[in-house]
Amino acid sequence: MRTATLTADQTTSELQDFDALTARYERELLAHCYRMSGSVHEAEDLVQETFLRAWRASADFQGRSSVRTWLYRIATNVCLTNLEGRPRRPLPTGLGAPDVGAQDALDAQPEIPWLEPIPDAAVQVEEKDSIRLAFVAALQHLPARQRAVLILRDVLRWSAAEVAEALDTTAVAVNSALQRAHAQLDKQHLSPDGVSADLTAAQRELLDDYVEAFWRKDIDRIVSLLTAEATWEMPPFTGWYSGAGTIGDLIAQQCPGGSHDMPMLATHANGQPAYGLYMRSAEGDFVPFQLQVLELDGERVRHVSAFHGTALFERFGLPARLPADHR
Repeated sequence: MRTATLTADQTTSELQDFDALTARYERELLAHCYRMSGSVHEAEDLVQETFLRAWRASADFQGRSSVRTWLYRIATNVCLTNLEGRPRRPLPTGLGAPDVGAQDALDAQPEIPWLEPIPDAAVQVEEKDSIRLAFVAALQHLPARQRAVLILRDVLRWSAAEVAEALDTTAVAVNSALQRAHAQLDKQHLSPDGVSADLTAAQRELLDDYVEAFWRKDIDRIVSLLTAEATWEMPPFTGWYSGAGTIGDLIAQQCPGGSHDMPMLATHANGQPAYGLYMRSAEGDFVPFQLQVLELDGERVRHVSAFHGTALFERFGLPARLPADHR
C-alpha cells in the first residue's frame, strides 16, 4: 500500500482542505486503530486524536512521504501511546480456560474490556480478511509494538525500512518483531479462508435457514446448520462452548425465548454476516438481546460470537425495538 511522494504543491493543497482530508481517510484509519485497540469507541477517539495531531503538525509536514503514510504513522504512534499499561481485549475463547457445558451457570464479567465487533459500514478496508473478528482477536495476544509491526508489514504492506522509520527503530528490529508476531499468531490456528468476498447462493440459503430456525427455536435445525466442531461464545459471559450438540443444548436450556420470540435483523460486522437478535418483551414487542457475528465454513456455521449489550444495536444502526407484529 505504499504510495508515491506528493509534490509540495499537492501536499499544501491537500493539507489546506483539512475537512476533505479527514473525510477521505477517516474510515481506513478507523479500521487501523480498531485493529490496534480492539475497541470501536476507542478507535474513534484515536482517529480524532490522530487528526488533531496532524492539524497541529501540518505546517511542519515537508512531503517526504504521502499524506496517507504520514497519517498512518501518526495514528500508529497514537495507538501505541494509548495502549501503554492497558490490558488486552479478549474474547471468551482467548481467556485460556477450557470450554464449558451447556448446563453450567453463566458467568458474566462486564468489567473485562472485551473485544468489540465493528460495523462494516464504519470502516474502509482493501481485504475483508484483515478486519475479521478472529484476526483482530488474535492480534490482541501480541504486545502492542509487535501488533503495530504486523499490521504495517502484513496488512498495509509497508517495507521494513518504512516501519522502522515510523516506529523509530531499525529494520532488523522490525523483522525480528514480525517473526515473533507470526509465531504467536500461528498458535491461534487462524484459517486462511475466514472471510469470503461474496456469499454463494447456498450460503445465503444457509443464513435464511439460520434466521428461520431461531424464529421457530428449532434446536435440531440450528444444530444441523452448524459444523460438528462449531464454537459459540457470548461476551460478557466468560464461558465458551464447543460442538454443535453442546451449542444446541445451550440454546435450548439457557436462551429465555421460545418459538416466535426471537426475530433477527441482518447486518455486517468485521467483514462477516451478522444479525441483531431480538427477544419478545413482556409487552409483546421485541427488544435487543444479542448481536451475533457468524463465521462460515462452506455451507455451515463454524463460529458464532454473540455479543450482549443494547448499545451495539445503536452502533450498528439497528432499531431499539421491533413491533409485536414484526413477523
